[in-house]
Amino acid sequence: MERTMASGSLLGEIGFWADRTPVHEAARGGEILELQQLIENGACVNLVTYDSITPLHEASLRGQTQCVKLLLAAGAQVDARNIDGSTPLCDACASGSIECVKVLLSHGAKVNPPLYTASPLHEACMNGSADCVRLLIDVGANLEAHDCHFGTPLHVACAREHLDCVKLLLNAGANVNAAKLHETALHHAAKVKNADLVEMLVEFGGNLYARDNRGKKPVDYSRGSSPTTKCFEYYEKTPLRLSQLCRLSLRRAFGQRPLKRIARLQIPRRFIDFLSYQ
Repeated sequence: MERTMASGSLLGEIGFWADRTPVHEAARGGEILELQQLIENGACVNLVTYDSITPLHEASLRGQTQCVKLLLAAGAQVDARNIDGSTPLCDACASGSIECVKVLLSHGAKVNPPLYTASPLHEACMNGSADCVRLLIDVGANLEAHDCHFGTPLHVACAREHLDCVKLLLNAGANVNAAKLHETALHHAAKVKNADLVEMLVEFGGNLYARDNRGKKPVDYSRGSSPTTKCFEYYEKTPLRLSQLCRLSLRRAFGQRPLKRIARLQIPRRFIDFLSYQ
């Protein structure tokens, strides 16, 4: 971490940590010309606030792509972490700015930073940015990254009912039955009462009978004669088709990110589409 205060006193150090600098404010507000002038006049782009937020965090969180470019060109630390452990890439994903995400990745931002909190993929799923999720998957994001509060990215996408993100994760090979305190994505789908989400998860092999730490199955969180309850009842009474069981078995054999392998199979196109959930 850079130290550029003229004074080495404790008072100087407190000021260094606590104040948002003009660089922070310009980056936050997208003031490109002001930011450029500050940099040209020698302002440090890696000064941090008391909560370890850098100007690059500010610009990324607000999707200020041009400011992100200026800061990186001036030597901003691309994987700096704030007090919560978030990197600028996490913040760009939280903002849903695909352009900021692309710029940060092109400057070497780690798609899987060594965090114990939400990863960039978690943040993209929380925001519901399918474009960011797709890009992160393409560059190797860990589909099973685990946050102690949220669980996996799939848990987050289901809890927020972002079905397009859920399908991207599942098609990339995310574990549909990954557990957080024994709670699966299907438990989340039941809690948010989303029958479309339940159907998608079951089609990808979701376990109807998984029990959470309270001993409850997903259906136990669905009440009355709601569409969600009817969906669970249908799947509990109706075995999966043989074709569906074969699809699940083949996809499990291909492991994570199976789509490229499936596309190379020497089989009719309609079978490839079926295996790819097209």
